[in-house]
Amino acid sequence: MRKLLLSVAVCSVTLLLSCKQEMTNPLLTESTVRYGAPAFDKITEDYYIPAFDAAIAEGKQEIDAIVNNPEAPTFENTILSLEYAGGKLNTVSGIFYNLNEANTSAKMQEIAEIISPKMTEYSLSIMLNEKLFERVKAVYNQKDSLNLDVEQAKLLENTYKGFTDNGANLSAEDKEKYSKLQEELSLATLKFGKNVLGATNAFTLHLTNEADLDGLPAYAKDAAAMEAKSRNLEGWVITLQQPSYSPFMQFANNRELREKLWKAYNSKCIGGEFDNQETIKTIVDLRIKCANILGHNTYADEALKDRMAKNATTVNNFLQDLLVKSLPYAKSDVKEISDYAKKLGHKGELMPWDFSYYSEKLKKEKYSLDDEILKPYFKLENVIDAVFSLANTLYGLNFTEATDIPGYHPDVKVYDVTDANGRHMAVFYADFFPRESKRGGAWMTSFREQGFSKDGKVENRPFTSIVCNFTKPTENEPSLLTFYEVTTLLHEFGHALHGMLAEGKYQSLTGTSVARDFVELPSQIMENWATEKEYLASFAKHYQTGEVIPDELINKIIESKNYNSGYASVRQLQFGITDMAWHVLTQVPAEDVVSFEKAAVKQCNVVTDVPGIAFSPSFSHIFAGGYAAGYYSYKWAEVLEADAFQLFKEKGIFNKEVAENFRKNILSRGGIEDADVLYRNFRGRDPKPEALMEKLGMTK
Repeated sequence: MRKLLLSVAVCSVTLLLSCKQEMTNPLLTESTVRYGAPAFDKITEDYYIPAFDAAIAEGKQEIDAIVNNPEAPTFENTILSLEYAGGKLNTVSGIFYNLNEANTSAKMQEIAEIISPKMTEYSLSIMLNEKLFERVKAVYNQKDSLNLDVEQAKLLENTYKGFTDNGANLSAEDKEKYSKLQEELSLATLKFGKNVLGATNAFTLHLTNEADLDGLPAYAKDAAAMEAKSRNLEGWVITLQQPSYSPFMQFANNRELREKLWKAYNSKCIGGEFDNQETIKTIVDLRIKCANILGHNTYADEALKDRMAKNATTVNNFLQDLLVKSLPYAKSDVKEISDYAKKLGHKGELMPWDFSYYSEKLKKEKYSLDDEILKPYFKLENVIDAVFSLANTLYGLNFTEATDIPGYHPDVKVYDVTDANGRHMAVFYADFFPRESKRGGAWMTSFREQGFSKDGKVENRPFTSIVCNFTKPTENEPSLLTFYEVTTLLHEFGHALHGMLAEGKYQSLTGTSVARDFVELPSQIMENWATEKEYLASFAKHYQTGEVIPDELINKIIESKNYNSGYASVRQLQFGITDMAWHVLTQVPAEDVVSFEKAAVKQCNVVTDVPGIAFSPSFSHIFAGGYAAGYYSYKWAEVLEADAFQLFKEKGIFNKEVAENFRKNILSRGGIEDADVLYRNFRGRDPKPEALMEKLGMTK
């Protein structure tokens, strides 16, 4: 009896501690930060697992309440209740998973592995819940008589398809198999991303002889020196982060070091501690098995059915058509650079580690233009102001730095976004510089989407974030962007506008919650302003003298915008073709990952192939992100944005009527209607495919 009482006492103490922790856990309590923004200054890693456990338990209770409701299923008590169920879990997971990408640690990665099966189990406990699906199906079967508005009808349709697409119609045996496969898949994709980050951070090129930096511009040398200093090393350190890697490949005269760096970058996760080859095969195998259980022959069949392209045949035909059109221009680009390299004394074949180097030299000779000339005109703070100014001109948005709203890292800037009438539109987070805790690349994400409370009375505006890896300030100069980084900022900000300008009742339908091959339209169209004279002249000023960028330089930027466009087009198509090759498989290939990829993209080769090299093992977009069977989306959206921007060109690049049309029919609508309907509403017709080739100058 005493032992039992002691056990009860221990349980009571544990419960009290758990309750106390939940009450004080900033992930579970209502935020006191303005607009209810995340209290990042109070969140520590120790809070995550208790928060996930509590939020999952609450989410399950909310689902049980729907299932056990004695009333007949209705849109309100089933579909609407399901939309709002798990709200606390959405908040917790939104914060954790975003920070695991942008500001991770070894402990965060361990937590991700612990919570991944819990999240998978929670998701499947909903999607494979027979009683819940019966209620959803009962409402769906009445859809024609419910007098639903457009948003309600779309929510009902998406909810029903969410169940059927995730195994609701499976047998009990297949549901169990599917659940196990999904759990294994979530862990495999986590492992893939962890390996890519590990491999990126593991390699450094430590140089102590200044002659090895010959050819590098001062900004690149300063950055390398600062990197060395941060590691308590003498000399200079080059890393595989883009702001470090790219300038070295473009400017360093030391060919042996360029080769070493190129091979390190392009063999990430091939062999060694962070090898991803078997992980890829595991992911591909699991995706095939999941697709098969759901009644699809391949993963691509499953992934594409609700996108604009609809099926793999359309995607592959699209990619092949563009490849055929682009290859002659790509080969011409490579021949021109190869001939130029020989003229400068290069002997033998032009190798991949030579391409950027000689391409940059030729560009400078043809256009008297390179990043060293342009960077002084693109001080980061000036570019940010210019991007905000463009959003103000087009959409009436105002950005005010919000020092009272905490960011998740000291580098993060936070802004309060309002419209022309003073209405609060969003909290905007901007995270610009590389660090070891952040994965490479650039992306937009959200901590909260636009939507209303269940009773429709409280509007929750979005918390939108962009994450980049731009050139850091040095001891000698501020952050000065390359022209590529300028376009990247515009690109990611376009995604952010899609989130910030969202209007709608339901979070699952607003912002970037659209078809994968439509989501890049708002981002890619923004890049066009970077090569518009009127826009560049409005903000590009020398950071030291204040001199406005000369017309001569602007003209050269515009003249050179299609420099190597054929090569760049084929390179992008190569990624899309590789993605589709992995995801139209019906079984895992017998050959190794490198051999499989090389066979898949053989037709794309325009530069000498290097044995043992492949990008699949570090291709995070498709093996750790959301672009599996979807990387073609970038090219697909290029067609859309080229056609869409023609309207701005016709009416004026700052034309408020066109901007309002784009906002009303694209940016604010999210996924409330199908993507092809939204585009036709904006343009008055379907996109014209030839618009892209015209834009790229590939029509002769």
